[in-house]
Amino acid sequence: MPDRFAGPPPRERIFNAPLLAVLLAASMPALYVLQERSRDNWLGLAFAPIDLGEGRYGGLFTSMLVHGGWVHALMNAVAALTFGAPVARLFRGPAGAGVFLALYICAGIFATLGYGLVHLGSPDPLVGASGAVFGLIGAATRLLGGGGRVLPLTSRSVITTSIAWMGINAVVGLIGFAPGAEGARIAWEAHAFGFLFGILAIGPLARLFARPDERFDSSGGLGDPLG
Repeated sequence: MPDRFAGPPPRERIFNAPLLAVLLAASMPALYVLQERSRDNWLGLAFAPIDLGEGRYGGLFTSMLVHGGWVHALMNAVAALTFGAPVARLFRGPAGAGVFLALYICAGIFATLGYGLVHLGSPDPLVGASGAVFGLIGAATRLLGGGGRVLPLTSRSVITTSIAWMGINAVVGLIGFAPGAEGARIAWEAHAFGFLFGILAIGPLARLFARPDERFDSSGGLGDPLG
């Protein structure tokens, strides 16, 4: 029998994204404001595949801080907030914040490195946090629909969602059109490498750093072959 004196249920917050995901998303337009005001538009922070052969590796990280325009920065910010939120919820506390940022940064570096190896020797610059954001998308692919737990790689939803993401990515790359691209080449290979890093890394990271009741979905029966 309901308690007549319990009062109305507490209101749920409309916006309840983790602070870390919000700050990550907000950093992209904030950095672009500084980029626009700089003398060289931060072109020195970009990465070009030819850098690998000449021993310049700083761009593997710094290129994530640069964007090609406002639409580019805002699109990455929205995606980082959307897909970073479930990943940030998995890792709690200061240590969890470090794990979240490490996943994001390492995914971006891996994505940029993969792109550089595919186009080795090319002088064309690469900018943007899209590779790192796709790392969050890959990680979130194994969290969405799992009730806060990491789904196994063999889960049907993980497989179908991954195929859908990579299909869209390939089509956008082949067409060469995306909002904010402004005629620039779409680095769909970097997106694919970032996604691959995120979807694989979330398993071991969850085993090591997530709370025991939030690590893996036990209903699949096959576990995580790479975790």
